[in-house]
Amino acid sequence: MKKCIFLFLIVSIIVSCKNESQLETETIKSNPKQAEFSIIIHGGAGSIRRDNMSKEKEAEYRQKLEEAIRVGYDILKAGGTSLDAVQKTINVLEDSPLFNAGKGAVLTYEGINEHDASIMDGKTLNAGASAGTKTVKNPINLARAVMDNSPHVMLSGFGAETFAAEQGLKIVESNYFLTEKKLKSLERVKASEKNKVASFYNEDLQDSKFGTVGCAALDKHGNLAAGTSTGGMTNKRWGRIGDSPIIGAGTYANNNTCAVSSTGWGEFFIRGMVAHDISALMEYKGFSLKEAAKEVIQNKLPNIGDQGATGGIVAIDKNGNMAMEFNTQGMFRATMNDKGELYIGMFTK
Repeated sequence: MKKCIFLFLIVSIIVSCKNESQLETETIKSNPKQAEFSIIIHGGAGSIRRDNMSKEKEAEYRQKLEEAIRVGYDILKAGGTSLDAVQKTINVLEDSPLFNAGKGAVLTYEGINEHDASIMDGKTLNAGASAGTKTVKNPINLARAVMDNSPHVMLSGFGAETFAAEQGLKIVESNYFLTEKKLKSLERVKASEKNKVASFYNEDLQDSKFGTVGCAALDKHGNLAAGTSTGGMTNKRWGRIGDSPIIGAGTYANNNTCAVSSTGWGEFFIRGMVAHDISALMEYKGFSLKEAAKEVIQNKLPNIGDQGATGGIVAIDKNGNMAMEFNTQGMFRATMNDKGELYIGMFTK
């Protein structure tokens, strides 16, 4: 009898070990390490259609997206941090008049520029953000300074600009940000409001609802980071702030799950806490990054509000898997992995 019990225990242990081994193998198989490091960026989502863009303008966007992502890629390849890669990549996009951030930011109702930005460290969950600044050349640098050198997460307006000056950040005259393209865009939006013919998908009004830049990265140390920078919405009033500087809505990073940067109609991204929602689906429901991004952007976001919300995200998980999900007619985007493989996209097809 004792011999039978002993044999039963041995068999049970062997079966148990085998099941654990099988489970471990399945886990590894379902979550393979895709890259030692990788980086992904966006330059805004909206009415971005091939038939409305010249070959010359398309080439210009492609060149700038590649320039930006290679800056971050080089930092990661050299063993730099995901935070530095995100910040420096976004700097390139902020300095370009092509995008709605920094130099190319859209104009408010009063005809001025107001910038928002945020950045988050997936390792510590530390974060920094700024909102409503008018003279800080690179808002993402201010967000990083808030995170690193203050006890706060978000600063706004005059106080944020005072802190930026104290930190030695580059301060410029407000006319530095003014571009003819964005001035004409404001004029069109105001005219369309007056005539009550505004359309969120009209090419002329692309900047009125969409346009932001963002980046997410995984470094060689296994740390994730994400950042977002924007000029907000054309014709915005009363100090309006969108999702870009709000942690969990426009930006989120957590080493346990993923790093996300959002672009789209900010009011709805705030209500849906889009960036964090993607992470939460991964953490609590076991979704893959691709599954979580699709669920939030294609299924949940369009059901927020009467008209449905539009926009997109770029994201990267702790294994280097990347996602570029959007429900608009296009999104400026690019990716690079540890093999140096580059992808640049703009349109749905």
